[in-house]
Amino acid sequence: MIGGARQPREYGPPPVPPSHQGCAIRSVRVQLPAQRGELRDRHEDGHHLHHLVWRLDPSLRVCSSAVLGGGIGPRAWILNAQVPGGYPRLDPDRHLAEIAAAEGLTGPGAGLMTAADVAAYTTGHDGGVTATVTTGLGVRGWAAAPESATHVPHRPGTVNIVVTLPTALSDAALVNAVATATEAKVQALLDAGLDCSGTPTDAVCVAAPEPGPDGGEPFAGPRSAWGARIARAVHTAVVAGARTAW
Repeated sequence: MIGGARQPREYGPPPVPPSHQGCAIRSVRVQLPAQRGELRDRHEDGHHLHHLVWRLDPSLRVCSSAVLGGGIGPRAWILNAQVPGGYPRLDPDRHLAEIAAAEGLTGPGAGLMTAADVAAYTTGHDGGVTATVTTGLGVRGWAAAPESATHVPHRPGTVNIVVTLPTALSDAALVNAVATATEAKVQALLDAGLDCSGTPTDAVCVAAPEPGPDGGEPFAGPRSAWGARIARAVHTAVVAGARTAW
């Protein structure tokens, strides 16, 4: 939905049932450059896991394919949470909401999930654009796969991309920015020597300021000024992550 037309409960943290409360979260580990992001760690069911949190300025809105808070609209935070391999839960949106609640995050947010080592995140920077990527490639393949392959259960391997930029984008440009980031991801995977377009569960978030009366930048394709910066930043981060992950 555009501009927060949905009710907040659909993309913000729902009430956390008592049986799911108590994600043990420890101190901030590192401050990500130019993003106000934090690398955090927590303990769940005997696993030591990490997650990245962006506490966003109120003037920002996000376009994303996130399992929690996907779509276009104002978001107060972005969460990229690591889960164990062989992830058993069938309610990833609620799980992400539990982690967000334990972090004290309120309001609408976007939540991503991955089995990759979140502490091994990589970044790319270009002309004010920052891309932060977590790279899991154990379930990689090509997007246009035979129909039989689409029925295989998907484990949370996942290449998650979070892009922040300082310039407002129109609705169309925000969608274009997600496409540009995805194109750059595929190029980076090939440049890293991998024969794939990604994993079945890859996700992208792009955060940019709300547009003013001028409507924001109209284009974010790879040959526009801001799209080119997004592409280069994402390519840098994904190449670095892919070479480390595989």
